[in-house]
Amino acid sequence: MIMEQQVSLIPLGGVTNVTKNMYLYVYGNEILIVDCGLGFADETMLGVDLLLPDVTHLEELLKQGKKIVGMAITHGHEDHMGALPFILPQLPQFPIYATPLTAGLANEKLKEFGIGQRVKAVEFGGGEVTLGSFKISFIRVTHSVPDTSHIFIKTPIGNFYHGSDFKFDLTPYDGKKAEFEKIVEAGKQGIISLTSDCLGADRQGFTASEQTLRSGFENEMSNCVGKFVVTTYSSNISRLNQIIEVARKNGRKICFVGRSLNKAKEVAQNLGYLKIDKGMEVFVDQLKNYKDQQLVLIVAGSQGQENSALTRIVGGENRDIRLTANDTVIFSSDPIPGNEISINSLIDDISAIGARVIFSENFQGFHVSGHGSQKELMLLLELAKPKRVMPIGGTYRQMVAYKGLAKELGYQDKDILLPENGQEIVYTQNSANFGKRIKLKNVYVDEVSGEEVEGFVLRDRQKIAKEGVIVILAEIDASNAQVADINVIVRGLPNQEAEEISKNLNGQVRGALKNGPVKNWIYVRKSIGDAAEKYLFKTLKRRPLVLPVVIEV
Repeated sequence: MIMEQQVSLIPLGGVTNVTKNMYLYVYGNEILIVDCGLGFADETMLGVDLLLPDVTHLEELLKQGKKIVGMAITHGHEDHMGALPFILPQLPQFPIYATPLTAGLANEKLKEFGIGQRVKAVEFGGGEVTLGSFKISFIRVTHSVPDTSHIFIKTPIGNFYHGSDFKFDLTPYDGKKAEFEKIVEAGKQGIISLTSDCLGADRQGFTASEQTLRSGFENEMSNCVGKFVVTTYSSNISRLNQIIEVARKNGRKICFVGRSLNKAKEVAQNLGYLKIDKGMEVFVDQLKNYKDQQLVLIVAGSQGQENSALTRIVGGENRDIRLTANDTVIFSSDPIPGNEISINSLIDDISAIGARVIFSENFQGFHVSGHGSQKELMLLLELAKPKRVMPIGGTYRQMVAYKGLAKELGYQDKDILLPENGQEIVYTQNSANFGKRIKLKNVYVDEVSGEEVEGFVLRDRQKIAKEGVIVILAEIDASNAQVADINVIVRGLPNQEAEEISKNLNGQVRGALKNGPVKNWIYVRKSIGDAAEKYLFKTLKRRPLVLPVVIEV
């Protein structure tokens, strides 16, 4: 019996959540990767800055003799290409393709990590790229970063349409509309499955155009008597161009503040995507030469990141920039889920200074989503006419909302796939079924060292933050297991409790040890730790992290 050819689609991130987008298309012994994005830590992940896709299964496939034939990157947002410098060193060499601005942003990021220029630029309309048995082409769509693309993937069993983040902006700032005719042409060739952005599936109508924001910036800037400060995503080049135009109209100078913004600005300028008149841009150390009402500051830190340029300015840590009550600060972005607490705290601090602060909850017209709403999602379905659909890039709630839209257009339950990360979908020419479920772990990156953090380290940090830590330094005679001296260090507990612990743990430790020569020091440490933990929970109803340190005397 001849086995029917198949393609497996395995999401390593990007379904049931918004970030860590990474997808494997597997045909025979060949693997095509689409996107390689970061996730962002929430307030429970202490000392963690970033989350990475778990590529353990990908490494296992390589050990089985499969080969990565290439990677395609859909656009320049961190949640789609930001994990490249962390993931690529773990994998063998293979070609990576993206459109020009996306390639520029990705290569700049790789350069920061000492990795060579790995991403090759492909122009829209540049034809198909052959990667083993796969043939891919890039289709322009609109989003909140220029050069965003969908990927049309041809395989020996049929075609797939990877429709990552998008909206259909009919009046985009740069004039480059979505390539509707290419989407229609892809549909005419037949599409086995469409993976579609679903983040706006619970939002009615169409998403507003980027052009609608200009009047709001003009009104606020003309009425501002101090510094005009805008924070937005560094990759939102269209937004930056609009702010620059309005600044030019008001006779103000532009200053970019923050490393990520300056990197994005340089890449976009070099490729011709960002235009700043000669003499219009000033640098941070030159700001003292200008009056506040002559300045527009574009500042990194729209998500309230702890070490961002905006957070340092608001906290008074930037020696060149001080906020005053005459200034206006605009958050031209929506909070990424999980960042609401840090953003609201930053807004409170700005308000305490007395500056006018504008954000999405209290003012409309200063940010529009880069993701399509219900009508746009349905339009893509109608243009591409796939046999099956799979929502990606949203929460499960939004995936379910997308399923409702697809059913309105006549799709049946069996043709609407709602997987979780790690759930393989096996496609043949005429079927689609869930395959094996791959267990994925959380991969954390430490915000200081940039190194991967194991899950148990994070649990220890959470325990220390909640319950405190106790270090027991015990000097023990190896000949009879008697305690010569003990010193207890308590951190993170009230003084009264700390004093009681230090006084009483001495007896608990001594009682935990049996007389006789010490044969197993690991057992001794464990005995001390167990005795201390039992005592602490019994008397204080706490479970602090206990660290026994044994010194042989």
